[in-house]
Amino acid sequence: MRLFPFGKKELLQEADKDRLVQAIRAAERLTSGEIRLFVESRCAYVDPMDRAQEVFLMLGMDKTRQHNGVLLYVALKDRQFAILGDKGIHEKVGDHFWQKEAHLLKIHFSHQRTVEGMEECIREIGETLQAHFPYSAGDENELPDDIIFGR
Repeated sequence: MRLFPFGKKELLQEADKDRLVQAIRAAERLTSGEIRLFVESRCAYVDPMDRAQEVFLMLGMDKTRQHNGVLLYVALKDRQFAILGDKGIHEKVGDHFWQKEAHLLKIHFSHQRTVEGMEECIREIGETLQAHFPYSAGDENELPDDIIFGR
């Protein structure tokens, strides 16, 4: 018998999970770049970028051949997020690109369109990765496309 009969509430509905995984797969299809989505309820740090950096390293995203991994970190209940690109992609796009994507997410999140915001951000990151790191024969998917759920 379980002491607490209520299970942990899912952070995302199954349909939303599928939608976001499909967005990641579509975004990565034409690039050697890697996109990961990490979602948790609350951010344990004052600055979500600190948590994103920890997650980035924990997921081995710093080990891609061309250093072109991008992490989209979202703490849903805290309404915080961070976008972190490895040095290979950051050298190509600079701070302005990340600020533009953060602004896009902020607008979507403020209108309670969280999933739509993440999906659009993933699509735009994929387009940018494709421009700078186009897919070529022999490229392999270095990191899984699934969503990672934290605490």
